[in-house]
Amino acid sequence: MLRLPPSVLHDTATAALAELLVAVKAEPSASVSVDVSALQRFDSTALAVLLELRRAALQAGKTVALQGVPQRLRDLADLYGIAELLPSQA
Repeated sequence: MLRLPPSVLHDTATAALAELLVAVKAEPSASVSVDVSALQRFDSTALAVLLELRRAALQAGKTVALQGVPQRLRDLADLYGIAELLPSQA
């Protein structure tokens, strides 16, 4: 399972994304789970990271599902109209 760091802001997004992209490529499963529960400090940049991660996974023939999504992040995804692009696992 991949994990988002506690903080994903503009100045940390590139490094976080780079690590996640390596992990997606190395993931043997066709379904990639991303634990978002540690995320505490974020802005819309976190959504950009997750969307790019999703894009990379789809290009590799994989799907992405999020776990432990904070309500604030859900609200932000709803606000931008992209919540359906970032499905959560129950």
